[in-house]
Amino acid sequence: MKDQEIVVEELNTLLRGTYMGIHAFEHHIQRLEDPQLKQRFQSMQQEAKQNAQKLAERIQNLNGVPADSEGVSGKMHSFMHKVMLPNDTLEIIKDALKGVDQYGVEYSEELVRGDLDSESKKIAEEVINTSRRQAEELRKLLH
Repeated sequence: MKDQEIVVEELNTLLRGTYMGIHAFEHHIQRLEDPQLKQRFQSMQQEAKQNAQKLAERIQNLNGVPADSEGVSGKMHSFMHKVMLPNDTLEIIKDALKGVDQYGVEYSEELVRGDLDSESKKIAEEVINTSRRQAEELRKLLH
């Protein structure tokens, strides 16, 4: 049973990070002027929401309670992000790329190296692969 609690906590950490990403996309969307770019960011945000749903369902299936927000430190980070976010389109894309790369890919990869069962690992990999694809898409927007 102890192992299952560890898996639930790791998935919840990933889930809180996913909520941070959803809110970061919201901040970006609010600042973007270009309708097509705004739509692309909305689509990425929807993917993050779907990932949050998958993670929450897996946590429930492990008899855990899914996080319902990014947590206190995540909320503080989110507030600071919103305050400091630039208005320039190129800088917004760079900021989104940095967030997706650092948190969505690198930090998440470190997180799931540990103690996940095969089903949880599969879901975590799907979440990370979404972030990898989004990072690639953002890189293309910069060039």
